Amino acid sequence: MEKMQRIVPHLWFDSNARDAAEFYATVFPFSHIVASMVLPNTPSGDAELIWFKINGYKFIAINGGPYFSFNPSISFVVNFSGYSEKIVESVWERLAEKGNVLMPLDDYPPLGKYGWVEDRFGLSWQVVLPVEKWVDAFIVPHLLFKGKTKQASEFYISVFKNSRQGQLSSLFEGKSIFTEFMLEGQWFSASDRGVSIDFSFNESVSFMIYCETQNEIDYYWESLSAVPEAEQCGWLKDKYGVSWQVVHRDMDKMLQSGSPRQVMALTQMILKMKKLDIARLYDCFKTA
Repeated sequence: MEKMQRIVPHLWFDSNARDAAEFYATVFPFSHIVASMVLPNTPSGDAELIWFKINGYKFIAINGGPYFSFNPSISFVVNFSGYSEKIVESVWERLAEKGNVLMPLDDYPPLGKYGWVEDRFGLSWQVVLPVEKWVDAFIVPHLLFKGKTKQASEFYISVFKNSRQGQLSSLFEGKSIFTEFMLEGQWFSASDRGVSIDFSFNESVSFMIYCETQNEIDYYWESLSAVPEAEQCGWLKDKYGVSWQVVHRDMDKMLQSGSPRQVMALTQMILKMKKLDIARLYDCFKTA
């Protein structure tokens, strides 16, 4: 049985989520679209929702309207450990085409071959072929903090289960920190950003936490939510500005398998909630 991915990146596009998902499915090895459906009558209109995987790592993309824009505060490290330079260069060329190169693909001792790029949709990727074997993950979300990398990673480790600290490195004569850490068995990384960089976290990239029970939903909600005005439809924002969605593990199945009437009822019920009440959602779904 395939292990459940408990934390799933959620990507907010204006109207080209399908174009992006199809693009990524052709760029990265072993990648494909899993499913898609339309959420009816949302504040953004009928919003297409697309599930796709990059080398086994699950993403969700939505056409949510022109409210948020991607920026490098959250990027995705693509760990090509064990792959050939030819594959790395091929992926890089596709990502960089019509994109914006932040750091050119080159050899950066002692790291290895590395490049940082915003693709044609604005999403940020860090491509790396490390000299030494890195973490056992192909996709690693990377968060940029302003001088709070160590505190933030320690906070997340204290909140999430099956979590631990990885490598913690001091950069630029102690002025910056890089770290990797595991949450719910999944690798993340983080570093400090320069004070002159003018961008911050927003809802364009959020992380969905798939919970087993209402008690678990309650736990993550209470532990993470720090901005009351951001609480809506299962969404919250933590004290560092990172957005999370706390949902039940069956949410995808209900959306993908439900009748149009059930999906409509479920969507409208979710829109009325802040923290999700799974019993009410189940009842709404079954009686629609």
